[in-house]
Amino acid sequence: MPDFVPGQRWISETEPELGLGIVLSEEGNRVTLLFMAAGDRRIYATRNAPLARVRFAPGDQVQSQDGWSMTVTAVDEQDGLLTYRGRDEDGEPLALEEVDLNPHLQFNKPQERLFTGQLDSAELFNLRHDTVRLIGRLEQSPVRGLCGGRASPIPHQLFIAHEVSNRPSPRVLLADEVGLGKTIEAGLILHHQLITGRAERVLIVVPEPLLHQWLVEMRRRFNLRFSLFDAERYREAGEPNPFQSEQLVLCSLDFLMASPQHQSDAIAAGWDLCVIDEAHHLGWSQAAPSPEYRFVESLGKQVPGLLLLTATPEQLGKESHFARLRLLDPDRFHSYEPFLAEERDYAGLADVIQHLLDDAVLDRTQLGRLRELLAEDLADDLLERLDDPASSQAARQALTQLLLDRHGTGRILFRNTRATVKGFPGRRLLPTALPLPAHYGVALASPGLSPEQRLWPERWVTADGQWWRQDPRVAWLTATLKSLRQAKTLVICAQRETAMDLEETLRIAGIRAAAFHEGLSIVARDRAAAWFADREDGAQVLVCSEIGSEGRNFQFAHHLVLFDLPLNPDLLEQRIGRLDRIGQSETIQIHLGYLENSAQETLYHWYQDGLGAFEQLNPAAPTVHARLQARLLDLLANPDPAGEAALLAEAGVLSRATQAALQQGRDRLLELNSCREAEARRLVEALHAQDADPTLWPWLERVFDAYGISVEEHSERCLILRPGEHMRMQFPELPDEGVTVTLDRDTGLSREDILFLSFEHPMVRGAMDIILNSEHGNAALSILRHPDLDPGQLLVECFHVVDCSAPKHLHIARFFPPVLIRTLLDHEGNDLSHLPFESLERVPRQFDREHALELLRAQRKPIEAAIKRAEARARKQVPGILEAAISRMLGAMTGELKRLAALRKVNPNVRQEELDQLKAHALDMHASIQAGRQRLDAVRVIVTA
Repeated sequence: MPDFVPGQRWISETEPELGLGIVLSEEGNRVTLLFMAAGDRRIYATRNAPLARVRFAPGDQVQSQDGWSMTVTAVDEQDGLLTYRGRDEDGEPLALEEVDLNPHLQFNKPQERLFTGQLDSAELFNLRHDTVRLIGRLEQSPVRGLCGGRASPIPHQLFIAHEVSNRPSPRVLLADEVGLGKTIEAGLILHHQLITGRAERVLIVVPEPLLHQWLVEMRRRFNLRFSLFDAERYREAGEPNPFQSEQLVLCSLDFLMASPQHQSDAIAAGWDLCVIDEAHHLGWSQAAPSPEYRFVESLGKQVPGLLLLTATPEQLGKESHFARLRLLDPDRFHSYEPFLAEERDYAGLADVIQHLLDDAVLDRTQLGRLRELLAEDLADDLLERLDDPASSQAARQALTQLLLDRHGTGRILFRNTRATVKGFPGRRLLPTALPLPAHYGVALASPGLSPEQRLWPERWVTADGQWWRQDPRVAWLTATLKSLRQAKTLVICAQRETAMDLEETLRIAGIRAAAFHEGLSIVARDRAAAWFADREDGAQVLVCSEIGSEGRNFQFAHHLVLFDLPLNPDLLEQRIGRLDRIGQSETIQIHLGYLENSAQETLYHWYQDGLGAFEQLNPAAPTVHARLQARLLDLLANPDPAGEAALLAEAGVLSRATQAALQQGRDRLLELNSCREAEARRLVEALHAQDADPTLWPWLERVFDAYGISVEEHSERCLILRPGEHMRMQFPELPDEGVTVTLDRDTGLSREDILFLSFEHPMVRGAMDIILNSEHGNAALSILRHPDLDPGQLLVECFHVVDCSAPKHLHIARFFPPVLIRTLLDHEGNDLSHLPFESLERVPRQFDREHALELLRAQRKPIEAAIKRAEARARKQVPGILEAAISRMLGAMTGELKRLAALRKVNPNVRQEELDQLKAHALDMHASIQAGRQRLDAVRVIVTA
């Protein structure tokens, strides 16, 4: 076990890009290092820390924190600390203590491996070279961070994710209508922020019933492993603040509110980003905010990034809407009355935009309102171009963009509606009235029954202990499924026990059925869902308890059986929403069997005749249900035909009025801003291009071959990966039993039991890390040939990488990805770098280790001389590379700062903190890029054939 002394310099063997680390302390079996270049503090176990002591030798060049350099001539050690002695460029003697070494220095030893005979194959050397180039290209992709999710490229979702995730610390309200994918939008944003390093610690807070849905959604769709925190996990953490034991935490609001200690620890845990789902449940009034609201308010003041997910705002009232915005920016939304006045000022803006988009010619009134709203020189030029047929369309789009940027709450609030997002299927209800069994009728006549007992009598009323033999819904269900002739059908009921009984009954009847309920493990649920998804040999039916509406993707089916009905209209919509999704190609057939003269029939009429909630989404349903719920529950307990007719009539009138008010109150301006079609199309095209990139699979094949991974055919577009007999190391995301994978997005969407591999999957990113953050492939001896080279020549090929150490949250690689400099020299120092890397042809011969070492020792001096010449050649190119990176960064950051500063003058929703943060990031990136330098990444000695 190494001895760690404060002030020593060490480097991470797995993350050399962190630069030099300095030992801060050693306590017990842990050592703490500070990597100043990356702004990162790490704690390691001293026994197995992946650290290497930094010890330069005479002849090495070192640099101080102040920027001066010297050549080491001697090294002194006292009390475990090193002092380097040497001379500067003028020959003056200098001394440098290791604590004062430049933290941006990086340490690698390809030449040492070369001369000690630690040689890699030509395949691994080439793979390392190609991986550096590949990463440089990926880091600059316009859809970086948005490609790896198991999600369809839906324009409005991609637009919101791209717009929000590229902000340093986003604080926004996601308020899309039901079924448009707020959870997916949040997942894309999280994935992007984590992939690019803008966030490392994330907290998700959701209502208790949604915990499993979020856990599954984040894991299956985005490969994000959140730790589920509850009271037991909290107690067992063994940390002063249990929330600091994990980077990604998911918990319920109920758990947090159960203890002041839970709340204070969550607030103090140091998150980068926090997500609050169902934010409309946080009660607020000017006089008395709820405890839940006050907690989220305190949390939001400590967390830089905050995402609120909520129902469509107009359903909640303006005061509730204001309360959500106040959580995001309390300085901006400090008082309710000014907020209302500001909304009134914007009342005519949507109308102006609508005229701009729809009218062939704008009249003087509309032109005047445009000038008044824009009031800038640029607008004058655009208004003049409206009369020119050749430029009118572009001018209208530009004017619309200006209006969207400058007015309303569009920067912090995103809402799409089904009225603006197309592609949803139709719905068709197929109800069947069934006779009420006599024993049910007797039992249901008892007083004091709960609504649940009246709606789901099978759970407590039995006939000979086997309810399914007497309940006519079971025979109806069996006949319906047999009539569908093997069509995939999703069956949902409220209770787990009902789902279990139905699955067994259907199986006995000869129908291939799988069960999906909360009594099964996550793995078992995945297997059931996978068997249902299998189009050839899979189950015809998946029988689910209420968690079947948890967010799973079953859009490959279009038959839905509602074995019973939930009391909450939101749950009904969630059930139908498992099939009613963007991308569904068929009309959804909703089969419903209900018992006559029972609470089931009353509830059916409530949803069908009162709310009209089966065959279309009714955004007014929750409002109407909440207002009339007490009377509905009374009717379920005490049937009254006249009272039922009156209630349904009143519900219909209230529903139509509420929907009309919602439609009239639609913020067309906000909807336009929530999905700018041209930009959304560009993102979709970029993602399709990334999916179609032909380089991923050939690169992966080389990786699997190099690291001993066995690849077998599974089925069309699917492969099986298994650890091979000669696997070099534990491979990321590869279990011992193997795994099935696909590179096809459509297959990945329909088969959630297999891995969808993209450039952003943890297996692929892990493979890149293994290659570049290790010594694999950085030293080689090859026999090659080229038509322009004589046999028997000795060549030295060096690859220098120019990069810099910087804090991850800067995502500096978008402006300064690793730059590869290749140098090819012969033994006399002649530069042959003009010969392309790919033109050097392998010869099927290789040196054995003994002869390789003999050759390298004999030729060590000319090889070392060539490496020094290559380093000098690379060093000359560094200033130009850094200058170009700084220019790219300053161009982008300056343009964004100017845009936001101009917006802030007319749109106070641009926070000053956002501007200040961008300026600070630009300064930090400038300093980091300036500190960039070249490092020898790989060296190969070539003998020509």
